[in-house]
Amino acid sequence: MSANPAPSFGAIIIGDELLSGRREDKHLGKVLELLKARGLRLASVRYVGDERPRLVQTLRESFASGDIVFSFGGIGATPDDHTRQAAAEALGLPLALHPEAEAEIRARFGDEITPQRLQMGVYPVGAEIIPNPFNRIPGFSIHNHFFVPGFPVMAWPMVEWVLDQRFAHLHHTADYTEQSVIVWEAFEGKLIDLMEAITADFPESTLFSLPSFGTDTQRRHVELGMKGPTGRVAEAMARITAELTRRGYEWEPRAAL
Repeated sequence: MSANPAPSFGAIIIGDELLSGRREDKHLGKVLELLKARGLRLASVRYVGDERPRLVQTLRESFASGDIVFSFGGIGATPDDHTRQAAAEALGLPLALHPEAEAEIRARFGDEITPQRLQMGVYPVGAEIIPNPFNRIPGFSIHNHFFVPGFPVMAWPMVEWVLDQRFAHLHHTADYTEQSVIVWEAFEGKLIDLMEAITADFPESTLFSLPSFGTDTQRRHVELGMKGPTGRVAEAMARITAELTRRGYEWEPRAAL
């Protein structure tokens, strides 16, 4: 295994409206899509409301992880937006108006600029801006955390910009794949010995098992697969499918996601 493994990516999705059900989160699916298109994977996701102490604690833990994290929401200037302040508190840093953010906000609003609008450019000291192609109100980044608005029309292009401008060197560099098969009319309990043997013989890869009890239109089955280095996954899956065939199971490859 590499002595310098690729960094992990994470997401923090913020907003009371998501936890109450007033809004449905759309960011997670898009982050997965954007990462997958670049050969990257999501390692963690957290949902947190607008309560500042909880947000501060979440960000403290996230900063300490060393992960590359995208944070969605709470960077506006209304009283229920706490992300900028929470990030500063989590890092023990003061807040200050960022000169590049100020220039962008003034260019956006012109004579209609107000102190409240300038607050959207107040970040933890040492932050850098993330350009916003939709309305020029930037996001910000600090300590490999990238803070963008909660609005998808703004957030998603900003995340793409970060991935392509800051992390292009990580695109499609990991030796990683996932493969699985659908084992029809199978029970997990009768496959545990096979799973244990494969897990022991392929420690650099990860076995997964997803049972389904079946529906009116689909038979009971277990999805059995491996994820990890391409060559080892292929070898493990050859072992798995040979043993499934020997045991008399009907199986078929799972379509790639």
